[in-house]
Amino acid sequence: MSKLLSEVTLHNLQLKNRVVMAPLTRARSGKSRVPNDLMLEYYLQRVSAGLIISEATSISEQGLGWVETPGIYSDAHSEGWKKIVRAIHDHGGKIFLQLWHCGRASHSSFHNGEPAVAPSAIKINEEYIHTAEGKQPHEVPRALKTEEIPLIVEDYRKAAIRAKECGFDGIEVHSANGYLLDQFLQSKTNKRSDIYGGSVENRYRLLNEVLDAVTTVYSVEQVSVRLSPNGVFNDMGASDYRETFTYVIEQLNKYNLAYLHVLDGLGFGFHEQGSPFTLKEIRKIFDKPLMGNCGYSKESAEKAIGEGDADLIAFGRPYLSNPDLVERFANDWPLNPEADASVWYTPLGAKGYTDFPTYNKNK
Repeated sequence: MSKLLSEVTLHNLQLKNRVVMAPLTRARSGKSRVPNDLMLEYYLQRVSAGLIISEATSISEQGLGWVETPGIYSDAHSEGWKKIVRAIHDHGGKIFLQLWHCGRASHSSFHNGEPAVAPSAIKINEEYIHTAEGKQPHEVPRALKTEEIPLIVEDYRKAAIRAKECGFDGIEVHSANGYLLDQFLQSKTNKRSDIYGGSVENRYRLLNEVLDAVTTVYSVEQVSVRLSPNGVFNDMGASDYRETFTYVIEQLNKYNLAYLHVLDGLGFGFHEQGSPFTLKEIRKIFDKPLMGNCGYSKESAEKAIGEGDADLIAFGRPYLSNPDLVERFANDWPLNPEADASVWYTPLGAKGYTDFPTYNKNK
């Protein structure tokens, strides 16, 4: 019997299988950033997943950093998401909202000419960032003042309130891939001398405060965290990554989280500061529900779950071009060819978004 396709209970949340649709930035919300009917169709096509994690969703205007991605900081955003959540639930699905603040992975054009904010004034060492005006060079962000940080924590709490009002089954706090919370965690991007910098305990403080804030809204069993200890995306990867993420995961193990979501695979890039953090290692220090991600096939996912290294596996790229991924796994049907990377993050409407075929077993 397939472990991957077996039911699992995350505290009080019953999932019909352990296949998770990973959060996928698709940039189809338009300039209003309001979730729309095209997005509803996209998510509904993939409702057979045990759990859907929404695309990264900005908690505030300050947190923006991608063109035409959705928000969760206005009434219009909430109304758009409510339609999607209602449709997912009507079709027996479960969905979490991923909360996002881009931090330095942004550009002044997203903020009326003001610089992006970050723990420290350190520019991303990469060629360009995509903006509404096209590719632009990265800029030096503005280091947040100590007294500004509680305002960001409050933005997370308000976003959690809106998520709950929309009916989301839970939330995922995005603390990976070089976005704001990851920037605070890692010594490469956090050179602060206040209570949010220096020691690993201080660098973890903001994530801890965010969790304490959102768990006043959702029960802790409905809150999850995403980490990327191996990641190089957005110019990340500190030499002390093992010390940092061992400590962070130990702290998160004190919470009764819905799950910990780890990008353990290297398909999104590896910083090469040492050996990769593996799920097997993480399992030794985290005994709550654990989700692996990045580069998994059906076979490697079955192995990870069968050996007890993971409870769930999130699939990203396979879900771009295979809306019926669960059915393909269940019936050993071949997958569609991987989607052309040019359609992954681009505002192209239905093209490369909702136009991938389900399997025709009669062909």
